[in-house]
Amino acid sequence: MNRVSDTMHRVSIFTTDSQSTTFENFAVSEFECCFALLTPEGPTQLVEGDVWAFVDWVMADLSGLEMVRRLRADPRMANAHITMVLEEDDPEDRRRALKAGADDYAIAPLDRQGMLDRVLALHPINRGKSMDSLIELGDLVINSSSELARWKGEKITLRPNEFRVLRYFAQNPDTLFTRQDLIDALGKEGDPEYLRTVDVWIKRLRFALHQIGARDLLRTVHGKGYVFDRPQT
Repeated sequence: MNRVSDTMHRVSIFTTDSQSTTFENFAVSEFECCFALLTPEGPTQLVEGDVWAFVDWVMADLSGLEMVRRLRADPRMANAHITMVLEEDDPEDRRRALKAGADDYAIAPLDRQGMLDRVLALHPINRGKSMDSLIELGDLVINSSSELARWKGEKITLRPNEFRVLRYFAQNPDTLFTRQDLIDALGKEGDPEYLRTVDVWIKRLRFALHQIGARDLLRTVHGKGYVFDRPQT
């Protein structure tokens, strides 16, 4: 996967098609579409920018209809534009897809270019609006549009990578992540230096949290990874 530039307007395209792991990102000017696999448990990568999901009508572990319902119940994906990819153009299937929460539908097969065509047709490059701009988790508030995080109203001073790590943790609280999980989630795979750099990110993030009094949010599980504990309200 191509590394995502921090200066680009991002569109995250999640798809249940396993081939999406081989899809190259699409970039033009300051606009970039990034592909990622959508599992039955939801996205495994950082959800950022405008979010689109392409859900196959038939999946190995559950139905596409159930997948759509799960996405609508997932705070990270609740505002995603969801396209149900039908096996054939059946009026009843279309009706059921829309009733389950899909925004529209397409007919399989739908490859990388087909997905991009649909996204670009419905998402003008100059739109400049992010669907996931605000995350509120107890006393923690993250504004993705301005790349600003606050704890009890006080600004948390973070570098871009640490901000993205915090954002991913906030999207997935109470979840254990290994260093490799964090690398994959932030689209940094392919560079062996990043495995060691994760520890630097965590150290800087923990220091920044400690500076503003949020000492108990980020927990190390020795030999396994890191957990961001949900703030008590």
